[in-house]
Amino acid sequence: MNNLNSILVEGTLVEKPAFQDTRGKSFCTFTIASNRFYKKHKGIEKEVSHFEVEAFGKVAENTHNLGHEGRGVRVVGRLQQKKWNDSKGKEQSKIVIVAEHIEFRPDLEVGK
Repeated sequence: MNNLNSILVEGTLVEKPAFQDTRGKSFCTFTIASNRFYKKHKGIEKEVSHFEVEAFGKVAENTHNLGHEGRGVRVVGRLQQKKWNDSKGKEQSKIVIVAEHIEFRPDLEVGK
């Protein structure tokens, strides 16, 4: 049995998603910024987190076609740890979100 690995993140696209179509397999990467507001002493503080997202197939194609900098998104997916050795042989890792479903907020920009 697989362990539960599920995530839902809302935010805005930092830039236009990068799209590749290699041998008929669509792939898209992008970063979303997600804001958190909290009360601190005399006011409201803002914390911004950036998350790397990867999408495949139709989800990647739709994200490439509909996504642009500043567009609001909701990403449902799973976390994946990527590991590699850097040029000095030291092991590196990072966590990315692999999107299974992406919803877009209404696009209110004129001409989009």
